[in-house]
Amino acid sequence: MSSDSLPAMTTSGPAPIVPDAALHLSGVASVALTDASMVAVADAIGTAEHTLIGPHSVRPFVAAAIAQHTQLLIVTATGREADDLTSELTQILGGGVAMFPSWETLPHERLSPSADTVGKRLDVLRRLARPGDSDYGDPLRVIVTTVRSLVQPMAPGLGEIEPVTLKVGLDLDFDGLIHRLVEFGYLRVDMVGKRGEFAVRGGILDLFSPTADHPVRVEFWGDEITELRAFAVSDQRSLPDHEVDLVIAPPCRELLLTQEVRDRAAVLAADNAGDTALVEMLDKLSAGVPVEGMEALLPL
Repeated sequence: MSSDSLPAMTTSGPAPIVPDAALHLSGVASVALTDASMVAVADAIGTAEHTLIGPHSVRPFVAAAIAQHTQLLIVTATGREADDLTSELTQILGGGVAMFPSWETLPHERLSPSADTVGKRLDVLRRLARPGDSDYGDPLRVIVTTVRSLVQPMAPGLGEIEPVTLKVGLDLDFDGLIHRLVEFGYLRVDMVGKRGEFAVRGGILDLFSPTADHPVRVEFWGDEITELRAFAVSDQRSLPDHEVDLVIAPPCRELLLTQEVRDRAAVLAADNAGDTALVEMLDKLSAGVPVEGMEALLPL
Protein backbone atom coordinates (compact mmCIF):
# COMPACT_ATOMS: atom_id res chain seq x y z
CA MET A 1 0.00 0.00 0.00
CA SER A 2 1.45 3.34 -1.00
CA SER A 3 0.34 6.78 0.10
CA ASP A 4 1.51 8.41 -3.12
CA SER A 5 -0.21 6.01 -5.54
CA LEU A 6 -2.88 8.65 -6.21
CA PRO A 7 -1.32 12.12 -6.29
CA ALA A 8 -4.57 14.08 -6.60
CA MET A 9 -6.52 15.68 -3.78
CA THR A 10 -4.40 15.25 -0.67
CA THR A 11 -5.62 16.74 2.60
CA SER A 12 -3.82 19.44 4.56
CA GLY A 13 -4.04 17.43 7.78
CA PRO A 14 -5.41 14.24 9.33
CA ALA A 15 -9.10 13.51 8.84
CA PRO A 16 -10.10 12.16 12.26
CA ILE A 17 -12.25 9.07 12.51
CA VAL A 18 -15.36 9.91 14.50
CA PRO A 19 -17.19 6.87 15.91
CA ASP A 20 -20.63 6.47 14.36
CA ALA A 21 -23.29 3.96 15.28
CA ALA A 22 -23.88 3.25 11.59
CA LEU A 23 -20.17 2.56 11.00
CA HIS A 24 -19.69 -0.56 13.07
CA LEU A 25 -15.87 -0.58 12.99
CA SER A 26 -15.31 3.16 13.44
CA GLY A 27 -15.20 2.92 17.23
CA VAL A 28 -12.65 0.11 17.12
CA ALA A 29 -10.58 2.02 14.58
CA SER A 30 -10.58 5.23 16.63
CA VAL A 31 -8.94 3.28 19.47
CA ALA A 32 -6.65 1.10 17.33
CA LEU A 33 -5.17 4.07 15.49
CA THR A 34 -3.83 5.52 18.72
CA ASP A 35 -1.49 2.52 19.07
CA ALA A 36 2.19 3.35 18.64
CA SER A 37 2.56 0.97 15.67
CA MET A 38 -0.28 2.69 13.82
CA VAL A 39 1.18 6.10 14.57
CA ALA A 40 4.43 4.82 13.07
CA VAL A 41 2.56 3.82 9.91
CA ALA A 42 1.27 7.37 9.52
CA ASP A 43 4.76 8.76 10.17
CA ALA A 44 6.13 6.62 7.32
CA ILE A 45 3.92 8.36 4.74
CA GLY A 46 6.09 9.88 2.03
CA THR A 47 8.82 7.27 2.06
CA ALA A 48 9.53 5.66 -1.29
CA GLU A 49 8.96 2.14 0.03
CA HIS A 50 7.85 0.71 3.35
CA THR A 51 7.25 -2.96 4.17
CA LEU A 52 4.79 -3.96 6.88
CA ILE A 53 4.39 -7.46 8.31
CA GLY A 54 1.27 -8.32 10.27
CA PRO A 55 -1.85 -10.47 10.44
CA HIS A 56 -4.49 -10.27 7.72
CA SER A 57 -6.95 -8.54 10.06
CA VAL A 58 -4.75 -5.47 10.50
CA ARG A 59 -5.05 -4.36 6.86
CA PRO A 60 -8.15 -2.14 7.19
CA PHE A 61 -6.65 -0.35 10.19
CA VAL A 62 -3.35 0.27 8.41
CA ALA A 63 -5.28 1.62 5.43
CA ALA A 64 -7.39 3.84 7.72
CA ALA A 65 -4.24 5.19 9.38
CA ILE A 66 -2.87 6.26 5.98
CA ALA A 67 -6.22 7.52 4.68
CA GLN A 68 -6.41 10.01 7.57
CA HIS A 69 -3.55 11.91 5.95
CA THR A 70 -3.71 11.32 2.19
CA GLN A 71 -5.63 9.66 -0.58
CA LEU A 72 -4.86 5.96 -0.86
CA LEU A 73 -4.88 3.26 -3.54
CA ILE A 74 -4.91 -0.35 -2.30
CA VAL A 75 -4.17 -3.20 -4.70
CA THR A 76 -5.24 -6.74 -3.79
CA ALA A 77 -4.53 -10.07 -5.44
CA THR A 78 -8.16 -11.14 -5.92
CA GLY A 79 -11.62 -9.66 -6.29
CA ARG A 80 -12.79 -11.41 -3.13
CA GLU A 81 -10.08 -9.67 -1.11
CA ALA A 82 -11.03 -6.34 -2.68
CA ASP A 83 -14.72 -6.85 -1.81
CA ASP A 84 -13.94 -7.74 1.81
CA LEU A 85 -11.51 -4.89 2.32
CA THR A 86 -13.88 -2.37 0.74
CA SER A 87 -16.65 -3.47 3.08
CA GLU A 88 -14.40 -3.23 6.15
CA LEU A 89 -13.07 0.21 5.22
CA THR A 90 -16.58 1.48 4.51
CA GLN A 91 -17.50 0.48 8.06
CA ILE A 92 -14.56 2.58 9.30
CA LEU A 93 -14.47 5.57 6.97
CA GLY A 94 -17.96 5.76 5.46
CA GLY A 95 -18.71 7.01 1.95
CA GLY A 96 -15.16 7.99 1.04
CA VAL A 97 -14.30 4.39 0.08
CA ALA A 98 -14.90 2.80 -3.34
CA MET A 99 -13.89 -0.33 -5.18
CA PHE A 100 -12.64 -0.13 -8.76
CA PRO A 101 -13.70 -3.53 -10.13
CA SER A 102 -12.08 -5.47 -12.94
CA TRP A 103 -13.87 -6.73 -16.02
CA GLU A 104 -15.43 -10.16 -15.72
CA THR A 105 -14.05 -10.98 -19.17
CA LEU A 106 -10.58 -11.71 -20.52
CA PRO A 107 -9.04 -9.45 -23.19
CA HIS A 108 -9.14 -12.15 -25.89
CA GLU A 109 -12.80 -13.08 -25.30
CA ARG A 110 -15.48 -11.71 -27.58
CA LEU A 111 -17.49 -10.64 -24.56
CA SER A 112 -18.09 -7.19 -23.10
CA PRO A 113 -18.01 -6.37 -19.38
CA SER A 114 -21.44 -5.97 -17.78
CA ALA A 115 -23.09 -2.57 -17.49
CA ASP A 116 -22.89 -2.89 -13.68
CA THR A 117 -19.11 -3.25 -13.77
CA VAL A 118 -18.60 -0.45 -16.27
CA GLY A 119 -20.90 1.83 -14.27
CA LYS A 120 -18.95 1.26 -11.04
CA ARG A 121 -15.63 1.86 -12.78
CA LEU A 122 -16.77 5.08 -14.43
CA ASP A 123 -18.31 6.28 -11.16
CA VAL A 124 -14.91 5.99 -9.46
CA LEU A 125 -13.12 7.73 -12.32
CA ARG A 126 -15.71 10.50 -12.32
CA ARG A 127 -15.35 11.05 -8.58
CA LEU A 128 -11.59 11.28 -8.99
CA ALA A 129 -11.90 13.78 -11.84
CA ARG A 130 -14.52 15.89 -10.02
CA PRO A 131 -13.75 15.66 -6.28
CA GLY A 132 -15.89 18.69 -5.48
CA ASP A 133 -19.05 17.42 -7.23
CA SER A 134 -21.57 16.79 -4.44
CA ASP A 135 -23.82 14.76 -6.79
CA TYR A 136 -21.26 11.95 -6.56
CA GLY A 137 -21.11 11.75 -2.78
CA ASP A 138 -18.15 12.18 -0.45
CA PRO A 139 -14.67 12.81 -1.91
CA LEU A 140 -12.74 9.58 -2.30
CA ARG A 141 -10.21 8.82 0.44
CA VAL A 142 -9.55 5.17 -0.43
CA ILE A 143 -9.83 3.20 -3.68
CA VAL A 144 -9.53 -0.58 -3.54
CA THR A 145 -8.78 -2.52 -6.71
CA THR A 146 -7.13 -5.68 -7.99
CA VAL A 147 -3.96 -6.32 -9.98
CA ARG A 148 -6.10 -7.57 -12.86
CA SER A 149 -7.99 -4.29 -13.01
CA LEU A 150 -4.79 -2.24 -13.15
CA VAL A 151 -3.37 -4.14 -16.13
CA GLN A 152 -6.54 -3.95 -18.23
CA PRO A 153 -6.46 -1.47 -21.12
CA MET A 154 -8.42 1.70 -20.48
CA ALA A 155 -9.54 4.42 -22.86
CA PRO A 156 -8.23 7.90 -21.98
CA GLY A 157 -10.54 10.56 -20.56
CA LEU A 158 -13.23 8.25 -19.16
CA GLY A 159 -13.51 10.30 -15.99
CA GLU A 160 -14.25 13.42 -18.03
CA ILE A 161 -17.29 12.00 -19.82
CA GLU A 162 -20.36 13.96 -18.74
CA PRO A 163 -23.07 11.48 -17.71
CA VAL A 164 -26.77 11.93 -18.42
CA THR A 165 -28.20 13.82 -15.44
CA LEU A 166 -31.95 14.03 -14.84
CA LYS A 167 -33.78 16.23 -12.31
CA VAL A 168 -37.35 17.40 -11.93
CA GLY A 169 -37.79 20.76 -13.67
CA LEU A 170 -34.87 20.21 -16.05
CA ASP A 171 -35.50 20.99 -19.72
CA LEU A 172 -34.02 18.45 -22.13
CA ASP A 173 -34.49 17.67 -25.79
CA PHE A 174 -36.29 14.32 -25.52
CA ASP A 175 -35.06 12.95 -28.85
CA GLY A 176 -31.55 14.16 -28.08
CA LEU A 177 -31.66 12.36 -24.74
CA ILE A 178 -32.63 9.08 -26.42
CA HIS A 179 -29.82 9.51 -28.93
CA ARG A 180 -27.36 10.16 -26.09
CA LEU A 181 -28.41 6.99 -24.25
CA VAL A 182 -27.85 4.94 -27.40
CA GLU A 183 -24.38 6.51 -27.77
CA PHE A 184 -23.67 5.52 -24.17
CA GLY A 185 -24.38 1.87 -24.98
CA TYR A 186 -27.83 1.59 -23.39
CA LEU A 187 -30.10 -1.01 -24.99
CA ARG A 188 -33.60 0.08 -26.02
CA VAL A 189 -36.18 -2.53 -25.02
CA ASP A 190 -39.95 -2.84 -24.69
CA MET A 191 -39.77 -3.32 -20.91
CA VAL A 192 -36.80 -2.51 -18.69
CA GLY A 193 -35.50 -5.59 -16.88
CA LYS A 194 -31.82 -5.01 -16.08
CA ARG A 195 -29.20 -2.30 -15.77
CA GLY A 196 -28.16 -0.62 -18.98
CA GLU A 197 -31.64 -0.72 -20.56
CA PHE A 198 -34.25 1.93 -21.35
CA ALA A 199 -37.77 1.98 -22.75
CA VAL A 200 -39.88 4.77 -24.24
CA ARG A 201 -43.66 5.09 -24.21
CA GLY A 202 -44.93 8.44 -25.40
CA GLY A 203 -43.50 11.07 -23.06
CA ILE A 204 -42.35 8.52 -20.49
CA LEU A 205 -38.79 7.20 -20.27
CA ASP A 206 -37.96 4.13 -18.18
CA LEU A 207 -34.24 4.07 -17.44
CA PHE A 208 -32.09 1.65 -15.44
CA SER A 209 -28.72 3.26 -14.75
CA PRO A 210 -25.75 0.90 -14.18
CA THR A 211 -25.13 2.50 -10.78
CA ALA A 212 -28.76 2.53 -9.56
CA ASP A 213 -30.52 0.07 -7.26
CA HIS A 214 -33.84 0.42 -9.12
CA PRO A 215 -34.95 1.63 -12.55
CA VAL A 216 -36.57 5.07 -12.71
CA ARG A 217 -39.64 6.26 -14.59
CA VAL A 218 -39.04 9.73 -16.00
CA GLU A 219 -42.16 11.66 -17.03
CA PHE A 220 -41.88 14.56 -19.47
CA TRP A 221 -44.24 17.40 -20.29
CA GLY A 222 -42.87 18.49 -23.61
CA ASP A 223 -39.15 18.74 -22.93
CA GLU A 224 -39.49 19.36 -19.18
CA ILE A 225 -39.05 16.59 -16.61
CA THR A 226 -42.09 16.65 -14.32
CA GLU A 227 -41.60 13.52 -12.21
CA LEU A 228 -39.04 10.87 -11.25
CA ARG A 229 -40.26 7.60 -9.73
CA ALA A 230 -38.40 4.43 -8.86
CA PHE A 231 -40.19 1.23 -9.83
CA ALA A 232 -39.79 -2.51 -9.42
CA VAL A 233 -38.51 -4.66 -12.26
CA SER A 234 -40.76 -7.58 -11.26
CA ASP A 235 -44.16 -5.90 -11.69
CA GLN A 236 -43.18 -2.46 -13.12
CA ARG A 237 -45.03 -0.74 -10.26
CA SER A 238 -43.78 2.39 -8.52
CA LEU A 239 -41.86 2.10 -5.24
CA PRO A 240 -43.30 4.83 -2.98
CA ASP A 241 -40.66 4.25 -0.28
CA HIS A 242 -37.81 5.06 -2.70
CA GLU A 243 -37.76 8.78 -3.41
CA VAL A 244 -35.69 9.89 -6.38
CA ASP A 245 -34.32 13.43 -6.61
CA LEU A 246 -31.56 12.84 -9.11
CA VAL A 247 -30.70 10.27 -11.78
CA ILE A 248 -27.10 9.94 -12.97
CA ALA A 249 -26.68 7.67 -15.98
CA PRO A 250 -23.05 7.03 -16.96
CA PRO A 251 -22.07 5.11 -20.11
CA CYS A 252 -22.57 1.34 -20.18
CA ARG A 253 -19.41 0.80 -22.23
CA GLU A 254 -15.83 2.00 -21.91
CA LEU A 255 -15.40 2.24 -25.68
CA LEU A 256 -17.76 4.88 -27.05
CA LEU A 257 -18.34 4.98 -30.77
CA THR A 258 -17.37 8.57 -31.40
CA GLN A 259 -16.68 9.71 -34.93
CA GLU A 260 -12.95 9.41 -34.30
CA VAL A 261 -13.33 5.78 -33.15
CA ARG A 262 -15.58 4.95 -36.11
CA ASP A 263 -13.08 6.43 -38.57
CA ARG A 264 -10.27 4.46 -36.93
CA ALA A 265 -12.31 1.25 -37.19
CA ALA A 266 -12.80 1.82 -40.93
CA VAL A 267 -9.05 2.25 -41.44
CA LEU A 268 -8.28 -0.91 -39.46
CA ALA A 269 -10.83 -2.87 -41.48
CA ALA A 270 -9.13 -1.86 -44.71
CA ASP A 271 -5.70 -2.73 -43.30
CA ASN A 272 -6.80 -6.21 -42.13
CA ALA A 273 -8.92 -7.38 -45.06
CA GLY A 274 -7.67 -10.95 -44.68
CA ASP A 275 -9.21 -11.42 -41.21
CA THR A 276 -12.90 -11.97 -41.92
CA ALA A 277 -14.07 -12.05 -38.29
CA LEU A 278 -12.13 -8.90 -37.40
CA VAL A 279 -13.33 -7.04 -40.48
CA GLU A 280 -16.94 -7.94 -39.68
CA MET A 281 -16.56 -6.45 -36.20
CA LEU A 282 -14.76 -3.35 -37.45
CA ASP A 283 -17.34 -2.72 -40.18
CA LYS A 284 -20.09 -2.64 -37.55
CA LEU A 285 -18.08 -0.31 -35.34
CA SER A 286 -17.40 2.02 -38.25
CA ALA A 287 -21.16 2.15 -38.84
CA GLY A 288 -21.78 3.06 -35.19
CA VAL A 289 -23.16 -0.34 -34.17
CA PRO A 290 -21.90 -1.66 -30.79
CA VAL A 291 -20.46 -5.17 -30.95
CA GLU A 292 -20.08 -7.69 -28.15
CA GLY A 293 -16.42 -7.87 -27.17
CA MET A 294 -15.41 -4.64 -28.90
CA GLU A 295 -13.53 -3.55 -25.74
CA ALA A 296 -10.81 -6.03 -26.71
CA LEU A 297 -9.87 -3.56 -29.45
CA LEU A 298 -9.21 -0.69 -27.01
CA PRO A 299 -5.41 -0.76 -27.51
CA LEU A 300 -5.99 -0.09 -31.21
